[in-house]
Amino acid sequence: MTQWLQRLKPYKTVPVTPWSASHRWDINLTRASILIFGLFIFGIGDSLLIVSGLGNAPWSVLAQGLSLNLGISIGSSTLLISALVLLLWLPLRERPGFGTIMNILVIAFAIDIGVNFLPRSESFLINLSFVLVGIILVGTGSALYITCALGPGPRDGWMTAMHRRSGIPVGRVRLMIEVSVLCLGVLLGGTAGLGTALFALLIGYAVAMAFGVVARLTSQ
Repeated sequence: MTQWLQRLKPYKTVPVTPWSASHRWDINLTRASILIFGLFIFGIGDSLLIVSGLGNAPWSVLAQGLSLNLGISIGSSTLLISALVLLLWLPLRERPGFGTIMNILVIAFAIDIGVNFLPRSESFLINLSFVLVGIILVGTGSALYITCALGPGPRDGWMTAMHRRSGIPVGRVRLMIEVSVLCLGVLLGGTAGLGTALFALLIGYAVAMAFGVVARLTSQ
């Protein structure tokens, strides 16, 4: 038991794994498969928060609000938002990678799969479990796709590029983006609530914990 708990200890950096790429277009079958799997479970995790009805992750609050106003699926609005954010890279001279493109396509597809096929429940405890499992899946998916080193997602690339160009600490940049996105999403009718708060509180730990598991498993 102690050994398993040790495996779950959060990792402080992004680990280098056997599948980590040397550059953003260094693609092979194993690396691409891990990337796509990671992005897919990320999207399913995001959809679990959405179907819980207890509050979405901040970007999904915006995607849901946009979908309600445009009459399109949440997956489609997620894809649209990602593409628009990618355009914001241009003046910041950020370069996308294979992982950036797959991030836009696979997460949007997975969110629509989850939203359309996952069961709904009136039980608070079941919906709360959806939120917690969703956070774990988003954290695990993030760790898998990030360790592929095939390029950041549109949102992460925008954040890091703004940090480099402005000199504003990266945490503050992330906070400003997340709060702005959340407020706009709520104004558009997206769902924010307990799930949103839990996501904000736990997602950093979930990613760090998943990094730790990946690092320890691949070091053996």
